[in-house]
Amino acid sequence: MNAILQKLMDILALGGPVVAILILTSIATLSLVLYKLWQFRAAGVGRHIELSRAIQAWDRQDHADTRAHLNKSRSYLAPVIAMALSGEDRTLSERVDAEAEARFAQLEQGFNVLDMVAQLAPLLGLFGTVLGMIEAFQTLQGAGNSVDPSLLAGGIWVALLTTAAGLAVAMPTSMVLTWFEARMSRERTFANRALRTVFAPGHADDEVVAAGPAQTAFAHGA
Repeated sequence: MNAILQKLMDILALGGPVVAILILTSIATLSLVLYKLWQFRAAGVGRHIELSRAIQAWDRQDHADTRAHLNKSRSYLAPVIAMALSGEDRTLSERVDAEAEARFAQLEQGFNVLDMVAQLAPLLGLFGTVLGMIEAFQTLQGAGNSVDPSLLAGGIWVALLTTAAGLAVAMPTSMVLTWFEARMSRERTFANRALRTVFAPGHADDEVVAAGPAQTAFAHGA
């Protein structure tokens, strides 16, 4: 542990305040990613087995089986599906869509922060490199006629350290953000298909029928 801390202190001494900012940014980003992973797990993102069975039962007009599977579901979308099954109001579809979107928006909170880190970390690293190059050339100029190439080489690799640090923060952040966005895209696809099935359940011959009477029966405990 002491060796790791000493290594970090050496990097901070070489990279200066820019590297310090990037290290703090990486710690905050990791904390946010861990929180989002916990939030996704707690909400049951991607775990819709019982909910899918409920939708399939509803599509077969098996209301008792639908209620049984819906009560077993721990998905964050279960209350949305229950709302969709609760009545025959024609405006209910828009209300349910809005409720589902509100839940998606809650899960997507923090994505903009991850996107900002992924975009700004390389720029911050490049900014540190530019500052380091300016300092290196100032040192070279101050040396006058006794120019030592090692002075310039040493200044350049220290300056490039901030660019490497910026990329090291940005690349995994971008990958994690892409994974989160892909998960939410699948969630939207699942919710859209499920809700469309609820409002237009099919018979065994796959004909689309009106859902109103069946929904009323479900609402009264059929």
